Amino acid sequence: MAGKQDSRSRVGRSGEDIAAAFLAESGHTVLDRNWRSGHLELDIVSMAADGIHFVEVKSRVFPMEAAPQESVGAAKRRRMVAAAAGWIRKNGKEDMEYRFDVVSVVFKGEEYSIDYFPEAFIPVSGTF
Repeated sequence: MAGKQDSRSRVGRSGEDIAAAFLAESGHTVLDRNWRSGHLELDIVSMAADGIHFVEVKSRVFPMEAAPQESVGAAKRRRMVAAAAGWIRKNGKEDMEYRFDVVSVVFKGEEYSIDYFPEAFIPVSGTF
């Protein structure tokens, strides 16, 4: 069982590295990676011309049952928003614009594909 968990961790870590590089190449400045507050986590926090981006990275190995981004459901979105609120308070960035994005990385052997979903969701009003 540990081998499977180690493999999943490697895939996740590799996907986050690829996503961070992709965002940087797209003009983002990565501010934080794997930011934690208690049980809440943000994979990537970046700054772009349009504000702060809270980015969830989903990595999978082909073949898979569903597209990785489909696993960012309502519960995950609520946790992201809660984590983002903590990050905002801790970093004093209340006056910024915010975006919630998803990056999907699919590995097929040594190759991979990346899909970026900017503004993948908009938090329910009143959550900030």
